[in-house]
Amino acid sequence: MADTPELTATEQETPQDLAEVIAELEQYRERLVNDTLSMAQRAKIQKAQVLARLEPDLSKIDAILQELRDRQTALTATN
Repeated sequence: MADTPELTATEQETPQDLAEVIAELEQYRERLVNDTLSMAQRAKIQKAQVLARLEPDLSKIDAILQELRDRQTALTATN
């Protein structure tokens, strides 16, 4: 997630900024799943086992995505 730009609390967020960060984080999540499953297939590791190991990270990403979407909705509602 190092490639994802982060907004600090002191910066003025816009719905467009949040949309960009959301899109990048969604792409990262998809790439993480796809790359991990691809490597697991080559290593002959069961998909369920790999997904179980990925689940904590995916849950964190999903929680961050939801927080960003909520912030985006709140900003859009106030404008």
